[in-house]
Amino acid sequence: MGASMLFLKRRGKPAMEKIFEQALLYDFYGDLLTEHQRQVYEAAIFNDMSLSEIATEQGISRQGVHDLIKRCDKILQDYESKLHLVERFEVAKQKITTIEGLTKIEGAVTEKDLSERLYKIRTLTKDLLDTL
Repeated sequence: MGASMLFLKRRGKPAMEKIFEQALLYDFYGDLLTEHQRQVYEAAIFNDMSLSEIATEQGISRQGVHDLIKRCDKILQDYESKLHLVERFEVAKQKITTIEGLTKIEGAVTEKDLSERLYKIRTLTKDLLDTL
């Protein structure tokens, strides 16, 4: 089992859910980490390398790798708690999915139904624009 799986199981969330969350946070805020932090974090999270493998590759201790991964997780979560970019992205994605569903017309549709759908679409798009 790679470093990321061992590390994640201790955190209380199911491993796949935690990996998805880490990847999403990294996609949004990873560029704000130092080059060294990015290398170690990517090796652990995306390449599923063990702490020992990363330590050897980076020339640091296994404990240092563990601490660095933990620190990167905290940094990324702190950015999200301040900026809420991932949260806004998820809300926007949900609204767009709803809009897309409202545009699907199957069978006979009344003018009232079309009018209601159009109103909902306008409301959702206004909400999206207001959050930008």
